[in-house]
Amino acid sequence: MLKVSAVVVLFIAVLAGFAQTSAIKNFVSGGADLPKMENPRLVVKKGARTLSVFDGEKLVATYKIALGFSPVGDKAIEGDGKTPEGDFYIFTKNPNSSYFLSLGVSYPNKEDAKRGIDAGIISQEEHDEIFSAIDEMRMPPQKTALGGEIYIHGEGNSGDWTAGCVALENTDMKALFEAIPLKAPVSIQP
Repeated sequence: MLKVSAVVVLFIAVLAGFAQTSAIKNFVSGGADLPKMENPRLVVKKGARTLSVFDGEKLVATYKIALGFSPVGDKAIEGDGKTPEGDFYIFTKNPNSSYFLSLGVSYPNKEDAKRGIDAGIISQEEHDEIFSAIDEMRMPPQKTALGGEIYIHGEGNSGDWTAGCVALENTDMKALFEAIPLKAPVSIQP
């Protein structure tokens, strides 16, 4: 009976090991290339400090990230150190970034513009310019009181050090930069 119990315990331990390996299988670091994707999209989970790459609904990879120096809550104004929350898209790819490589995130979005006009911190003209840019999937105005110049970029993920951007290790950023096209959706969640 003792041998059977030991075998059962060993079997359960082996299964648990496979389950754990399967659960972390999608964590990628060290610059592993990403596959060609039909419908790439990015999901940033601020609380977990992760950026996940999906092809449609299929999880392809997950990376560790750093955020703005004041990471809790949604970005409200220029200089608050917060990483924005909401739905965005990639509007530019910069191979000559000061932070290795970068993907421009379409902040501020329409929800940010509405909040800004309601709070009286942006003009009607700025509000309308943001709406127009989002409708056309181009770069929204970057120099309003809401802030701007939010990027996914390299230069490291240890500690929250950016001014509101999402930072990865350079090897991870290289893989992301090569695989993610313009207009790819980006969801940044609390």
